[in-house]
Amino acid sequence: MDRHIAFGRVHNFRDLGGYRGHAGRTVRWGRLFRSDSLSKLDEADWARFAELGVRTVIDLRYPWEIDRAGRVREHPGLAYHNLSIEHRPYRQADLDPDVPTGPFLAGKYTEVAEDGVAELRQALDVIAADENAPVVFHCASGKDRTGLVAALVLALLDVPEDVIVADYALTELASERLVADWTARSGQPPTWLGYGRAPAEVMTLFLAWVNENYGSLRGYAEKRLGVDDAYVARLRETLLTP
Repeated sequence: MDRHIAFGRVHNFRDLGGYRGHAGRTVRWGRLFRSDSLSKLDEADWARFAELGVRTVIDLRYPWEIDRAGRVREHPGLAYHNLSIEHRPYRQADLDPDVPTGPFLAGKYTEVAEDGVAELRQALDVIAADENAPVVFHCASGKDRTGLVAALVLALLDVPEDVIVADYALTELASERLVADWTARSGQPPTWLGYGRAPAEVMTLFLAWVNENYGSLRGYAEKRLGVDDAYVARLRETLLTP
């Protein structure tokens, strides 16, 4: 199943619909999308984006990233939330080539899970509200911060861990273009071989950390984000088929 939605300048825009979750119900198509930066939408891309009927955008980047690279264009009926879930900036492209991709990125995700509690809860609140749908959440490449939020939402919908890992790894289909974008902007390729990559090992290691410390992503959400059964039920009513 190809859940990537083709754009000219945006390379990692995906529909999270179709995954089987709680009680055999599936995630509704056209309700929740994940993406790389929407500031890259050109006129043709914007026309395609408008066809999706998106009502709400959650931008997970730092404010300084938005100042530097721009944000999705303002448009009547399109709500915008900047919720920077990462609190410890770093430059992936400049890392040493020998830095191992899996352990390094999984470690960064644990930092976000511990640091970004307030913003992660706010992002969930936006996604859980039926009136906000369809919703797109994104960061720069649509794989790290975006991947963590996608994993959290899918876990609360009771999507199995192996499916969550597989969804994360779909970014690998866009890796070559993400690297090409960086090279075009900077004039040289990234030094880190893991730049733009999303091997399954990353999410597998992150989930192992979550399971060891919180029992599950659901347990993490309950203990750190204040999510309860009623909240999860509301999220499921918004995103799952009847």
